Amino acid sequence: MNRQPNISEVIKSRWSPRAFDDTRPVEAEKLISILEAARWAPSSSNLQPWHFIVGYNFDTCHKDILSTLNEGNQVWAQNAPVLIITVAKMTRGDRQNRFAFHDVGLATENLFLQAYNLGLSCHFMGGFSQEKAKEIFEIPEDYEPVAAGAIGYMGKIDSLPEDLAEREQAPRQRKALDEFVFTNKWNNPLGIE
Repeated sequence: MNRQPNISEVIKSRWSPRAFDDTRPVEAEKLISILEAARWAPSSSNLQPWHFIVGYNFDTCHKDILSTLNEGNQVWAQNAPVLIITVAKMTRGDRQNRFAFHDVGLATENLFLQAYNLGLSCHFMGGFSQEKAKEIFEIPEDYEPVAAGAIGYMGKIDSLPEDLAEREQAPRQRKALDEFVFTNKWNNPLGIE
């Protein structure tokens, strides 16, 4: 599978920058639009286990979310006008929902693509303290913080520290399909041309 298939331009050209413009707030209608896109994501048994804690245009919640991020992520994420923590409801009735993280991921991707379609950039990260998020936002016991995200308008790469600026300009790389699409047995590539 070495040929380049035709995929949506929004999917192909979206990426996760670290340079955000801290002088340009995100419009309320755009934020609502990207959250609405997340709402329409598919989910197992239609449970819709996703929840979002949103810090908007540098409000108090923004500062609280920023405080949960690892130091390396705070350096650049502080400039994004919107910070989000995605949260999964881990139960369905009296049992575990083993699809909760999957479904939150689907909702997050909808959010991500809608944001990109509206001229915004997103960067989601695992580098944050789930424990601190649970404490600050009083997240109930059967809910689990999944990821933190930064949303805003693209900023100038030269606003980043040198090491991050280099990473921003590095070519995007993706694994070849043969590395992760198998048939019959593990590591046996599908091999469709």
